[in-house]
Amino acid sequence: MPRMRTVLVTGPGGAGRTTVAAATALAAARGGERVLVLSTDPADTLGAALGTATPRPPGSAPAEAAPGLWAARVDSGAHFRAELLSLQERAASVLDLLGANRLAAEELTELPGSEQFALLRALRACGEPRGTAQAYDLVVVDLPPLHTALAALALPGQLRRYLRRLLPPERQAARALRPMLAQLAGVPMPAQWLYETAARWDGELAAVEALLADPDTTVRLVAEPGPAGADALRTARTGLALFGLRVETVTANRTLPQDSPDTWLATLAAQQQKCLAEWGEWYGAGRPAAPVREVRHLGGDPRGLDDLDALAAGGALAVEPGHESPDEPWPVEDRLADDGVLVWHVPLPGDVKEELGLVRRGDELVLDAGPFRRILTLPSALRRCDVSGAGLTGGVLKIRFTPDPRLWPGTK
Repeated sequence: MPRMRTVLVTGPGGAGRTTVAAATALAAARGGERVLVLSTDPADTLGAALGTATPRPPGSAPAEAAPGLWAARVDSGAHFRAELLSLQERAASVLDLLGANRLAAEELTELPGSEQFALLRALRACGEPRGTAQAYDLVVVDLPPLHTALAALALPGQLRRYLRRLLPPERQAARALRPMLAQLAGVPMPAQWLYETAARWDGELAAVEALLADPDTTVRLVAEPGPAGADALRTARTGLALFGLRVETVTANRTLPQDSPDTWLATLAAQQQKCLAEWGEWYGAGRPAAPVREVRHLGGDPRGLDDLDALAAGGALAVEPGHESPDEPWPVEDRLADDGVLVWHVPLPGDVKEELGLVRRGDELVLDAGPFRRILTLPSALRRCDVSGAGLTGGVLKIRFTPDPRLWPGTK
């Protein structure tokens, strides 16, 4: 059975992400695939792009927008209320002990940040084994604007690390000793429900991480050729590489014809072509390469299936097949025989030395690259080494590790 593919669509705000996501999904459905397009926008921009007559409320079952194409929206408010009520129910004994008044569903209003958690739950659902009632060959996800999307996609790894630090799974083995420990310490020990909740969250976050790491999950960047789009894509190169996300294509949206007799339009078109050439150098030379595809300006906001078909004409929005991940995307180079070091290669295209920060904390490496931060767990061989230097060359950060003689096995 063919594996389900997932395409995550993002880009700067106002670049036409939702329209491109809808057109991408429709083009795949026209080709005979069963496709789900999922929107995270609280407004019905997806419905407007598809030209649906009656907008469906968020959280409803996917609606068929065209033969082979289903559309749905994430309901972050409903997700927030359900999670908080579930947590309140699990903590009932503690809340009653504190004399707390329960919150009712009708008085709950979602808090800032709940959209990201609802998105993670939606991605978790995409990664579940396909059922018989609704099986998709392709899921196209209309993500928030670029910076928000990157923060959300980095969230599973960050939250799992926090959970492991605050509620270590191995501590659950001591649950039989908690009554005695509570008497000795004079404070109540964490209840079993707390560990169970943490384990459930960890499992769901791990599933999202697995989906994002899957070779059949790719990112499609959408931007309008110009200074603002160029700045956003330059920054995106670093963030996507740091979090291990593969760019499938770069979609240059709203490109203008180059042969216009109008001097003003011709000048704008020339500026766009210069920008496109720069994008081709950035993303076309990557491994794997991400082609830059042009989607022409229709002269107005696309609305309805006919306009979406026009955007996808000529295969501009075709989805590439999945690629196998390399065995070692961040390889460790063994140079012990030459100069006595191991070198960890971390790809960071587009970054500059002045924007890099590197701190070793135990078995982890805190890496700052521009506005992004990721805490990396060191490969086992490097945990017994000291960081002895680092350098950025050709878009690859090479971190040098010298074996610690106290921890490294001796040689004869």
